[in-house]
Amino acid sequence: MSRSAHPAGPRHADVLPEGHYSAPPTDLNALDAKVWAETVTRDEDGVVTVGGIDVKRLAEEYGTPAYFLDEQDFRARARGWRTAFGSDADVFYAGKAFLSRAVVRWLDEEGLNLDVCSGGELATALSAGMPAERIAFHGNNKSTGEIRRAVEAGVGRIVLDSFQEIVRVAHIAQELGTRQRVQIRITVGVEAHTHEFIATAHEDQKFGIPLAGGQAAEAVRRALQLDGLELIGIHSHIGSQIFDLSGFEVAAHRVVGLLKVIRDEHGVELPEIDLGGGLGIAYTSDDDPREPYEIAKTLTEIVTRECDAARLTTPASPWSRAAPSSGRPPSRSTRSAPSSRSTGCGRTSPSTAACRTTSGPRCTTPSTASLSPPGSPTPSRRCAASSASTARVVTSW
Repeated sequence: MSRSAHPAGPRHADVLPEGHYSAPPTDLNALDAKVWAETVTRDEDGVVTVGGIDVKRLAEEYGTPAYFLDEQDFRARARGWRTAFGSDADVFYAGKAFLSRAVVRWLDEEGLNLDVCSGGELATALSAGMPAERIAFHGNNKSTGEIRRAVEAGVGRIVLDSFQEIVRVAHIAQELGTRQRVQIRITVGVEAHTHEFIATAHEDQKFGIPLAGGQAAEAVRRALQLDGLELIGIHSHIGSQIFDLSGFEVAAHRVVGLLKVIRDEHGVELPEIDLGGGLGIAYTSDDDPREPYEIAKTLTEIVTRECDAARLTTPASPWSRAAPSSGRPPSRSTRSAPSSRSTGCGRTSPSTAACRTTSGPRCTTPSTASLSPPGSPTPSRRCAASSASTARVVTSW
């Protein structure tokens, strides 16, 4: 039995038979365009250049090891995702792939949003001028200080990862006299067809609140009761380095199922669905990642179909008017640009996307006051008037 596994991970992390990998390429000096950044070339003398600069010169100037990121390649990839999902989508770049102030500026100028998961990433984003409303604060280990800074800055979304965090964010928002827009991250129990070490939707892992056993529905009840929170959607993430999109279809079915339960119980259609990203990139020549345009089209169709079946407001179809793009999913290797993440529901949908639905004034009545943990703000019946807006997608890459 072989110890090796496919780079994207076999289903259920099964090991593969010997001989799975193909032989080394005939030309070991060849630069496969799928793996390397588009500006990485080898000149007539065999010298590798990045963005037209000799790597030997870069090594002499900056030392090694070093991480070089070409702006032209990064912007092309960002633009590829932006174009693929269209103007109805909010596309988020996952800062954990690689973040610097220059990257933040490129993202801002290319019209992308930013997903951060630490106080340092948040500080970098804000210091480089990323508008706070275009920042989502993620992560399962946010400190009280980090949450307070995010709320003070007015970040557009905080993704709640646990029951404790629901109360913590609500308390901080109330202390600051504001209502914080939030999503609840749930684990949907979906096999992502990736390696078990990077699968994040198993019900027993540390990210999010399980859908099974009614825990996710209970988290929604608590969030709707707290005046410091404005619950705008559900987030899920099934893994990383995913090539097979069928896992997103199962995840979408389960997430939309929860949205239907929320509508039926609370009379509220949450405006955003986030199916996570983790889309595969080419680490080797054997890997064959899909084009952003194809991914956007497939995910839009999946979410639209599920929302239609549940009689929920469905996303617009950005792919129907966006031309195919040659932009490729960014890579997390040192040889090209960073990776992707996310999908949505409302008239829209993609890889972490969010559906923004159109709805009139809605009243939320807590089922029971006993749902909130001791010490949490006293629940109250409140009416929230959400302004009618065009449904849109929120997706991360």
